[in-house]
Amino acid sequence: MLPPKSIHRAQGFTLLELTLVIGVLLALMSTGLFVSSAVDEWRTSKEATETLRSAYVAQRMYLSDHPTTSVTALSRDLILPYYPNRPSTFPQVEGLDGELRNIKVTVSPPVVVNADGSVYDPSGSTDDGVWDVGE
Repeated sequence: MLPPKSIHRAQGFTLLELTLVIGVLLALMSTGLFVSSAVDEWRTSKEATETLRSAYVAQRMYLSDHPTTSVTALSRDLILPYYPNRPSTFPQVEGLDGELRNIKVTVSPPVVVNADGSVYDPSGSTDDGVWDVGE
């Protein structure tokens, strides 16, 4: 009778197993980066909305103290003393592209505007409460 053959399997991972693990890790990393950028966009839009709401509150407070003043006659210098926390300069809003934009206070509610004066609202809706004061 012949002695039983010794079956010796090499220890370690196969190329297929390594490829699968690397693929799963890459998928998890890309998902994490996607979620991270979405959170950054949300944070930027939330900060912009809060800044706009503060400008709206300052605008309303000024108009309640000066009821004969028209909204179109307002300026940032007029409503700055009514702004919460009394900043030294009128706040600007950072867009999704990283550029700073101004707030137009001669309309009610105030809006974020580009350098050319056009309204900046990447959400696509002017009353959703994102990049605008909402309804």
